[in-house]
Amino acid sequence: MQKIIAVLVLAGVASASFAQQTLKPEEMIKFRKAGYSFMSWNMGKIKANLDGTFNKDQVIAAANLVAATANSGMGALYAPGTDKDVAGEKTRLKSEFFQQPDKVKELAMNFSKEANELAKVAATGDVAAIKAQFGKTGGACKACHEEFRKD
Repeated sequence: MQKIIAVLVLAGVASASFAQQTLKPEEMIKFRKAGYSFMSWNMGKIKANLDGTFNKDQVIAAANLVAATANSGMGALYAPGTDKDVAGEKTRLKSEFFQQPDKVKELAMNFSKEANELAKVAATGDVAAIKAQFGKTGGACKACHEEFRKD
């Protein structure tokens, strides 16, 4: 699993320079907001299943989407200048994001790890295990918000 994560991170880094050359800053902001919004909606679906009537197939699909987003190379959508509102696209990214690449990498790797584990655990259908891993995944997401997201 760690080899897969490493390959995905390297692919994301490699695609970052290409994406930065082909996308305008406002497009980067728009696309990453859309990706995270869709991921958030799927986290909400998991939570609704954990709090209400549990549907294993819905949880598996949502968890797989969360993992896919975490491993999609979203890092390519962060370039200098995308910490400011651009051409009508608003962002809550703090400038410190670009000053702390090691911290960003650590948080991103942890989120990917926890999201991948959520997909794995969801496949078991074990509600208690999914609930525990859902908390870890949400915590990994929140950790980045606490460091690099403006209120």
